[in-house]
Amino acid sequence: MRHTALFTALLLGVAPLAASAANFDNWPTKYSFEDGTELAATANFAYDYNDFSGDDRLEDKDFMRRKEFGATLKKKGVYDAMVYFDFQTDTWLDVFFRFETKALLGKDYGRVRLGYMKTPVGLDSVTSSRATSFLEVGLPSQAIYEGRRTGVEWVLERPQYLLQVGAYGGKDLQGDNPGTTQAVRAVWTPFKAAGDVLHLGVAASVENPRGYHNGLDVSFPPAARVRARPEAGLTDVRLVDSGNLTGVDQIQRVGLEQIWIHGPFSIQSEALQMKVTRDNGLPDYTADGGYVYGSWVLTGESRPYAAGAVANIKPANDYGAVELLARYSTLDLNDAGIAGGRQNAWTLGANWYLTSHFKFQANYVNADVKRAGVHTKPDIVELRAQVMF
Repeated sequence: MRHTALFTALLLGVAPLAASAANFDNWPTKYSFEDGTELAATANFAYDYNDFSGDDRLEDKDFMRRKEFGATLKKKGVYDAMVYFDFQTDTWLDVFFRFETKALLGKDYGRVRLGYMKTPVGLDSVTSSRATSFLEVGLPSQAIYEGRRTGVEWVLERPQYLLQVGAYGGKDLQGDNPGTTQAVRAVWTPFKAAGDVLHLGVAASVENPRGYHNGLDVSFPPAARVRARPEAGLTDVRLVDSGNLTGVDQIQRVGLEQIWIHGPFSIQSEALQMKVTRDNGLPDYTADGGYVYGSWVLTGESRPYAAGAVANIKPANDYGAVELLARYSTLDLNDAGIAGGRQNAWTLGANWYLTSHFKFQANYVNADVKRAGVHTKPDIVELRAQVMF
């Protein structure tokens, strides 16, 4: 009860401020130079509340889910660069420099990005954290998505297709996950206009993890672990978990993705699979899952779509935009004698986009988990107040 009152007070306190901001939606967070170069600050702050029932391992919590802050520098049609950090988790996010080949070569051969960026297998995960339809990504995205890596990426986008190729190496910027990854993504968009989009895509990657030595010169061979939270971000409990997979030679990921937008209605779905091949006679391990969700914007706006992903709805009215959603997701981590567990989840959601800078979300999650003979059905109520620019 105390947590609910706290969140309600926060919502009531922020809402009048947001309403007054409706008349000056373009906040002064940018500075433009005479040559067209633009320097801007960017941020995403989200305060969450999670209420759990039906599983004693899950405890109610409320705190800042995200404290993301960074800066961008760009010159339209020439280049852009970003430095972005999450102070809540002490985690580096995007750190990159990207240039347009047309500005360099006189002809458009796509965009090239160098730095620290998201790997492309996992549509739900490559969507910006400020633009997620639900408070958390679906089960398979949590478990199978590789995360960010340092490397180089080439993207060629045309009205009816998008091609993306990337090569990544070394560790992430937290100093973890040493190894190399090669990835490719292809998207076909037979129609792509505002409020009228069909996106059909496939993505695949091959990761070659590498062992490492710690400061005490202790050797750690290549390993992998596949697990997921119960679509709630304020708990560290994973109800499904493969445990540590040793003797890993290679990790192969593949994803099929779909987005359909028709006016205020949209459907997004994805199927993901991860195969871990292992040495020393150990059996290969495969994890797979998928999700599908539908969205209806009651106030009539359409979900924006660009560069192969959706974005936050831009309200057409002073009172904002209201969206209702429903999602079903599933994840199977039982394979090769490993009882990682199976989890399914239904999620109902409502989003209120008060302005381009204020967003409020509410989710109800009904999960069904079976692992090693234990069957639980936790229920989760999630709330979020979000400020972004």
